[in-house]
Amino acid sequence: MAQIIAEVSRTFNEYLLLPNRTRTDCRPAAVDLRTPLVRHRVGEASAIELHAPFVSAIMQAVSSPELAIALARNGGLSFIHHNQPVEEQAAAVRKVKNFKAGFVTSDTNVRPDDTLRDLVAVMRRTGHSTAAVTHDGTATGRLLGLVTSRDFHPQRHDLDGPVSGRMTPLGELPHAGGDVTLSEANARLWEERLDCLPVLDGEGHLQHLVFRSDYADNKRFPNQVVDGGKRLRVGAGVNTHDYRERVPALLEAGADVLCFDSSDGYSDWQAEALTWTKKNYPEIPIGGGNVVDGEAFTFLAEAGADFVKIGVGGGSICITRDQKGIGRGQASAVLDVAAARDAFLERTGDYVPLCSDGGLVEDYHVALALAMGADFVMMGRYFARFDQAPGAKVPTRDGFVKEYWGEGSNRARNWQRYGQGGQGLVFEEGVDGYVPYAGDLNEGLATTMAKIKSTMVSCGSVTLPEFQSTARLTLVSEQSFQESHASVTLRDTSGTVA
Repeated sequence: MAQIIAEVSRTFNEYLLLPNRTRTDCRPAAVDLRTPLVRHRVGEASAIELHAPFVSAIMQAVSSPELAIALARNGGLSFIHHNQPVEEQAAAVRKVKNFKAGFVTSDTNVRPDDTLRDLVAVMRRTGHSTAAVTHDGTATGRLLGLVTSRDFHPQRHDLDGPVSGRMTPLGELPHAGGDVTLSEANARLWEERLDCLPVLDGEGHLQHLVFRSDYADNKRFPNQVVDGGKRLRVGAGVNTHDYRERVPALLEAGADVLCFDSSDGYSDWQAEALTWTKKNYPEIPIGGGNVVDGEAFTFLAEAGADFVKIGVGGGSICITRDQKGIGRGQASAVLDVAAARDAFLERTGDYVPLCSDGGLVEDYHVALALAMGADFVMMGRYFARFDQAPGAKVPTRDGFVKEYWGEGSNRARNWQRYGQGGQGLVFEEGVDGYVPYAGDLNEGLATTMAKIKSTMVSCGSVTLPEFQSTARLTLVSEQSFQESHASVTLRDTSGTVA
């Protein structure tokens, strides 16, 4: 007969943290959220470290290049989804790696023989007041000059005249070479009293523009996750079907880390794929998953996984538990796998980071997952709500929402992830719907991190290792869960009683 696990399968909603003594040095400003991303020897630093314990889900509705850029600038990391042709995924990785904070690719470009009327139309379309004049009117053409809205007036100048008549020619423009650093470019902007500094390659082709107005913006992100070349880091998802073609293409594109993406990672298929990747491309870290118990963790860690994702069926758009009857409450899964990780560390000297993926409904659930032993969390619904996610923003009677669909839905048809047999989905393991629109990622994530830091301070911790080693958890009854919520009639935003 089947083996029955004695422990009840529990979710994050069933736990609360007990406050610990808060020392005088425990202040939100002192909290350090750095955490290892990939396997490392005990006592050594991880080759890749996150400055905030967040990664975005390997999903079409979540991990766009735009979201990857925003998240890396805030200290986290995105995994570009693999449910697309190899070439498109590699191009998305390149877009993130080619992003240079403060180095802007010009989107307002004209040719010298274009008319001022053409220029006005371009400026209205982009909303920008500085245009690059290149020989072919592209963002990478040979730079001939710059023209701004201050160089002409629609009522004083003939709009049918050429742009070349009002532009500042290259010979009169201060400019920099392609090897200039952002610090050097910013210094020139201020010392030479410039509004814009063009960056050119050796043949005079435009590469980027650096604006004085972006200086303050760059100072907003002191915790960016970057590689040795100061480029933002980005990950990519792979599956166990075409990884022999996908892995080398993603490495060539510049991916910093990969992750095998499967609803059930406890399989010989994934172990074989991990072994092949580590043998042929030992330089690239690669994660595995998903698992829900210590036995499965050890299986993937011994196969070479550099981190392991935890969670089956706990995602907000996942219906794997309903459809197949497999999974485990996320809190129980994290606690079990964390114990196995610690045993693996004791036995081998290797620390394999854990990622809690799914079951995170409230911001405080992130703190619980970290306290239970996860090194970072992967979230889909959370990031899908923001401007930078690819889902459409849709107006409703009650406000805006964003599209959000699961990889196991008929819309995504990511059959490679679910292993139902054949070359397609036999049945759905995800749904297609909407999530409340939450605005800009930078603001939303800052609020979430503020909550986590405040929780850690109340628990007497200023680092995640300290938090994990000293946190105390208590189970919550139904009555105490209800007691946790507001029990008064609330006012709505207009000040009236709701």
